[in-house]
Amino acid sequence: MAKVHDSITPALQRFIAAQQIFFVATAPLAAHGHVNLSPKGLQSFRLLSPHQVAYLDVTGSGNETSAHLVENQRITLMFCAFEDPPCILRLYGRGRVILPASSDWQMLISQFEELPGARQIILVDVGRVQTSCGMGVPLYAYQGQRQSLVEWAAQKGEVGLQAYRQQKNQLSIDGLPTPWGLYCRSSFPEA
Repeated sequence: MAKVHDSITPALQRFIAAQQIFFVATAPLAAHGHVNLSPKGLQSFRLLSPHQVAYLDVTGSGNETSAHLVENQRITLMFCAFEDPPCILRLYGRGRVILPASSDWQMLISQFEELPGARQIILVDVGRVQTSCGMGVPLYAYQGQRQSLVEWAAQKGEVGLQAYRQQKNQLSIDGLPTPWGLYCRSSFPEA
C-alpha cells in the first residue's frame, strides 16, 4: 500500500543511501511526445535537504530530461530495493537544469565527486514523497558500477565532449530544445 510522507525522512535517507541505482522519469506536455525513463548510477545522487535533491548528469546519447524540465519542470525519481526488505520510493517534484555557466554551479558541483563527462546538474524541489511495498520487485545482487561511460568520457576529453554534445544533446527526440545547446553555442563557438 502506498504511503505519503511529509518529507524525505531520516529512514528514507538511509534507504536512498543504500541504493546503487535510481530511475528518472520526465515527459513533454504534448500528448504525442515520448515519456523518458532513465536509469542512473555512478554514485551521482545527493540529498541536499528533506525537500531538495540533485544528481550529477553525465554526457549521454540524448538529453531528454533537460528538454522536458525546460518545458514543464515535472520530474519523478524512483528508488527500489533489489535486496530485502522490499520498498519503492518515489520523489515527485519540480526540476531545473544547472549548467556549468550558472551561478549555482560552483556551490552544487562541490557536493559531488569529480566525474568525467559531467554536463549538468539536475536540481529537484521535492513536493511529494511516496513509498509503496515493492514486493513484486525481483532480488538482484549488486556487482559494481560500470566504468564504460566514465572511460569513454575521459577518452573523448573536453573538446571531444563539446563536439558530441553539440551533435547529440541540443534537442530531445521530440524536437524540444535543451539548455545545453545554448550553452554550447555561447561557451564553445568553435565546437
